[in-house]
Amino acid sequence: MKTPDTERPRPGAAILRTALRRNIGAMIAGTVLMGLYQAAETAFPIALGLIVEHTMQDRSLGSLGVSIGSLAVIITTVSLSWRFGMRVLQKANTTEAHRWRVRVAACGLQPVARDVDLKSGEILTVATEDADQTADIIEVVPLLISSLVAVAVAAVALSLADLRLGLLVIVGTVAILSVLAVMSRRIGASTQEQQARVARAGAKVADLIIGLRPLHGFGGNHAAFGSYRRVSTDAKRQAITVARVNGVYAGTALALNAVLAAAVSLTAGWLAFEGRITIGELVMAVGLAQFIMEPLKMFSEMPKYVMIARASAERMALVLTAPPVTTPGPERPEPGGDLEVDGLHHGTLQGVQFTLTAGEFVAIAAYQPRAAADLAAVLAVNVAPHAYGGVVRLGGREIADLSVEAVREHLLVNPYDGEIFAGTLRTNIDPSGTGRTIEAAVEASQLTDVVALHREGLDYAIRDRGANLSGGQRQRLALARALAADTDVLVLHDPTTAVDAVTEQLIARNVAKLRKGRTTLVLTSSPALLDAADRVLVLDEGVITAEDTHRNLLAGDEAYCRAVAR
Repeated sequence: MKTPDTERPRPGAAILRTALRRNIGAMIAGTVLMGLYQAAETAFPIALGLIVEHTMQDRSLGSLGVSIGSLAVIITTVSLSWRFGMRVLQKANTTEAHRWRVRVAACGLQPVARDVDLKSGEILTVATEDADQTADIIEVVPLLISSLVAVAVAAVALSLADLRLGLLVIVGTVAILSVLAVMSRRIGASTQEQQARVARAGAKVADLIIGLRPLHGFGGNHAAFGSYRRVSTDAKRQAITVARVNGVYAGTALALNAVLAAAVSLTAGWLAFEGRITIGELVMAVGLAQFIMEPLKMFSEMPKYVMIARASAERMALVLTAPPVTTPGPERPEPGGDLEVDGLHHGTLQGVQFTLTAGEFVAIAAYQPRAAADLAAVLAVNVAPHAYGGVVRLGGREIADLSVEAVREHLLVNPYDGEIFAGTLRTNIDPSGTGRTIEAAVEASQLTDVVALHREGLDYAIRDRGANLSGGQRQRLALARALAADTDVLVLHDPTTAVDAVTEQLIARNVAKLRKGRTTLVLTSSPALLDAADRVLVLDEGVITAEDTHRNLLAGDEAYCRAVAR
C-alpha cells in the first residue's frame, strides 16, 4: 500500500475516476434500483393506456381487479426502488466525501508542508465544499443512466404505437442534450471561479480571526474589515453570476423539455385523429409525454453536475498533487540532546554559530526580535534545509538527513504565539493523553493558579484560541504543554513576555529545575531567564557577538545591559 506522499499525482479527472472506481459496487446497486424506479414510473402511463384499451373491449370486474393490482405493483416498485436506491447512493456519496476531506486534511497536517499557493481558509473550503461536490459524481452517474433508461423505455413504447413518436423522443432528447452540454461548460468555469473567490474570503476570515486582538490594539480593525468586505463582495457577485447561469440553464432545460412533451402530445393527437393509433395508445402517449419531462429534466441537469464535480476535483488536485516543500531524510538523531548550529544564514541571520551540549540550559539574547524569529523557524523545521545556508545538527546528524518525525520527537520549538485549542486545560497540556508530566509542567509554568481558580481543575473547558483566558494565562498554558512534552531538546521563544516580573522569576527558576539534565535553549530578553541559564549568547546583527553568564555580561557589556535591564 502506497503512502499519500508516494502516490502518483491526481489531476481532477483522475480524482473523479478514483471516486467512481472504489464505489462501483454501490453505484451498480444504485443504478439497478434507480433504473427499476424509472422503468416502473414509465410503465405507469403504459399500463394506463393498456387498461383503457382492454377496458373498452372487456368491461368486467375481473379485468378491473387485474388492472388495479397491476397499478399497485407498479406503485410499490416505484416507492421501494426509489427509497433503497437513494439510500445506497447517498451513503456512498457521504462516505466518499468524508474520504476526500480526510485526504485533504492529512495533506495540511503532514509535518512537511506542501508547496501549494493556498491559505488555510482556502484549504478548508477545498476540504468541505469541494469534497462534497466531487463526491456528487457517485450519484450523478446512476441517475444519468436511470434517466436514460426511462427515456429509452418511453421511446420504445411510443415506437410500438407509431415509429414517428419514438423517433421524435430520441431526436428531441439528443437535441436538448447537445444544447445543454454547451451551456454546462460555462457553469463549470463559473463554479470554479466562485469556489476560488469563496476560498479567498475564507482565508481572509481566518487571517482576521488570528490577528483580531492586535488589530483592535492599534485601531486597524476597520481597515481589515473593509478588506474583507471587498473580498466577500467579489465572492457574492460571482455567486450571483453562477446563480444566473444556473437559472438560465434550468429555464432552458425546462422550456426544451416542455416543447418536446408538447410535440409528442400533439403528434399523438394528430395520429389518433387520423386513426393511425388507438385511443389507448393516445392515452399512453399523452401520459408518457407528461412523464418524460421529469427524467428529461434530470437527464439534462447531469452535465451541469458533472462539470461542477470536475471543477471541484481540479481544486482538490491543487492540494493533493502539490509536492512537499522538502524531502526529509530517513535517519534518526543519536540520543543525548546535542544541538549544533554551524554558519547559519537565513533572513537576518548572517552566519550564526554555536553548540549546545547535552543537558545545557543556554539563553540567547537577540537584540533584533526578527533574528530570534528566524532562528526559531529554522530549528522548528519550518524552513526547508535547501532554503538556508549553513548546517544544523541534532544528535550529531544534519537535520536535512533526518525525518521530520524524528526531529520532532527529539527537538521541540515552542513559539511565542503558541495556539490554544478548544477543549480543556488537560487536553491542551497533554494532547496525546499520556499524562506522565502534567503536574510537574503545571507547577513549573505557574499555571497552578488557573487550575485552582476553577472547580473543574485541569478539566476546565477552554474556548477556541483560549478566548476565555488572559494573555498571560494562554502563554503559561502553551509553556506547560511544551514542558510536558519532555523532549531531549526544548527551544522556548519568549515564553514569559505576558507575565509579571514575580511570576517570571518563579517560572525561570522552575524551568531550570525541571529541565535539569535536558538540553534547553531560550530565546529571550527576560533578565530572570537569562540569569537562570548556564550561559548567555548575544545575537546582534545576525551573528553571535558575545558569550558569558548573564551577570558577567551585565557587569562588562554596556550594550547588553541596556538591552536586557528592566
